[in-house]
Amino acid sequence: MSARYQLTGATAVEISASIESGIRTGALSPGAALPPVRALAAELGVSPATVARAYQELRQRGLLATAGRHGTRVRPRPPVAARRSALRPPPLPGARDLSRGEPDPRLLPPLGPHLAALAADGGPSVGYSDAGVLPELAEAARARLRADGVPAGELTLVGGALDGIERLLGAHLRPGDAVAVEDPGWANLLDLVAALGLRPIGVPLDDEGPLVTGVAAALAAGARALIITSRAQNPTGAAVSAARAEALRALLAGRQDLLLIEDDHAAELARVPLHPLAGATASWAFLRSVSKPFGPDLRLAVLVGDETTVARVSGRTRVGAGWVSTVLQRLVLALWRDPAVTELVQRAAQSYEQRRDGLLAALAEHGLTAHGRSGINVWLPVADETSTVTALRDAGWAVAPGALYRIAAPPALRITVSPLTTDDLAPLAAALAEAANPTPLRGFPT
Repeated sequence: MSARYQLTGATAVEISASIESGIRTGALSPGAALPPVRALAAELGVSPATVARAYQELRQRGLLATAGRHGTRVRPRPPVAARRSALRPPPLPGARDLSRGEPDPRLLPPLGPHLAALAADGGPSVGYSDAGVLPELAEAARARLRADGVPAGELTLVGGALDGIERLLGAHLRPGDAVAVEDPGWANLLDLVAALGLRPIGVPLDDEGPLVTGVAAALAAGARALIITSRAQNPTGAAVSAARAEALRALLAGRQDLLLIEDDHAAELARVPLHPLAGATASWAFLRSVSKPFGPDLRLAVLVGDETTVARVSGRTRVGAGWVSTVLQRLVLALWRDPAVTELVQRAAQSYEQRRDGLLAALAEHGLTAHGRSGINVWLPVADETSTVTALRDAGWAVAPGALYRIAAPPALRITVSPLTTDDLAPLAAALAEAANPTPLRGFPT
């Protein structure tokens, strides 16, 4: 914990408010360690039970995490708005930033022409009573999903994949319920699960998706929901294979007590076949976002599922945000219908595949085995994340430490390939090899 920030409070409410204030102002940065319960209790002159209640309340709200022997720490992305000065600092000057997990902006379709066409078209204003899913967009979305083997009867729209997952979990689960998530898995999802007061159960995975034994163990441990990434899994690039999908469908068949959520966030960018699990359980939902192929600022995802699940999400949206903007819906529909945009997305998918496969091959030449079957990230297991990330930073490369994405999985790095060029692959692989296996320092001559 920063020596400059003094925790205060005589009650659990006051102590938790003091900690939250420190997080909000940046005095307590993401990952910062808090004092042990008894040490802080002695410092503040309160009982250990009071401090324990404060910590517990913040853990339930997703601001703190218990890190075993490392004690209690601020979560990497606590759900409280921080001042801009507390945000993640940029890489060192001149460093190449491979840590962000974002698509290559050079390969995103230009929105200007389609926005201009929408502005010129005008059209009647949409009122509160007429808003909802545009029939023409729903028809196009169903056609795209059915082409991939996804049953697309009941359908609604949400503000992106994570928004959809939040609405699904809120509609089916209650704080304290257990959720089976991939380990390693999407950092934002792990933080969302914590913020909702849910209990994550990590499911190990390999290049073909979640391990069947891991899913079975999570179900035996009481998981009420299972969240699976269909393709381009973040951070490992895993994609559910036909054989794995068949085995998982057999395991999940007929489950009445489990919500199955599939996230196909990469959609058109994934150059591997989709093998959906949709319909394997009584309660299920399949999400497909437009952000990765068409632009992160397009906050729209299609959600299909069983009648009850979709009705719950639609009903909750109706009494809250109301609907996804019909202007945004019309823009997405125009992008889907444009052959030039379709061709650009296909070129982007091919480019990511070439960069990803090129980096995997370059790492293999140095004896390093990494993972990246699909998507825009490569997952490289390492012995020690901190020392490797530091060595890479000194060599001019910024990557994401695997701790952001892990529950119990071994240490690793996540490397985003979208900023790379072909000429970058060999020097990056050499830097990764040196950072992961540094040359031992020589001792004094004898």
